[in-house]
Amino acid sequence: MFQLGKTIVSEELLENDFVCNLSACKGACCVDGEAGAPLEEEETAILKEIYPKVKPFLRKEGVEVIEKEGTYVKGWDGEWETPLVNGNECAYVIFDKKGTALCAIEEAYNQGEVDWKKPVSCHLYPIRVKQYSEFAAVNYHKWHICDDACSLGKELGVPVFKFVKQALIRKFGEDWYKELEEVAEKYKK
Repeated sequence: MFQLGKTIVSEELLENDFVCNLSACKGACCVDGEAGAPLEEEETAILKEIYPKVKPFLRKEGVEVIEKEGTYVKGWDGEWETPLVNGNECAYVIFDKKGTALCAIEEAYNQGEVDWKKPVSCHLYPIRVKQYSEFAAVNYHKWHICDDACSLGKELGVPVFKFVKQALIRKFGEDWYKELEEVAEKYKK
């Protein structure tokens, strides 16, 4: 672990390789698991605001859950998260013709309907950020469903922190990311 500003960062972000391989996993991270996507407090208001523009992109099942439970819910851990369809996939999940899970929010963003890409936790994955009172812990989340992403990352030589560069900049800023790159350079040597 090393410190960058008010973050404590796991060296695993530098040591492990990762490139999403949707053709292999079919977006399982949006379907499997025990909870919805973690949401930051300010993201709950964004979801509520953009829902009418995202709704046309959603599946019937997602709309039903969101209209019953809300655009976000409080998880078992007391944190905000996206609701789930039948305890499985995120309510915002849609599927392409090949059965790959995609994000309806991101689809609305890609089509210019909203100006918010998706929850930052989704954008950051496989990195998870846990906020504490004095700092944020930035960790690599290992999950067997991402084995193909790890293999592809190794084959292409892309460390986790480079794969999620745009998301890390979105979360922590350009200066923070430049510092991370400097640490990574020193770490390699």
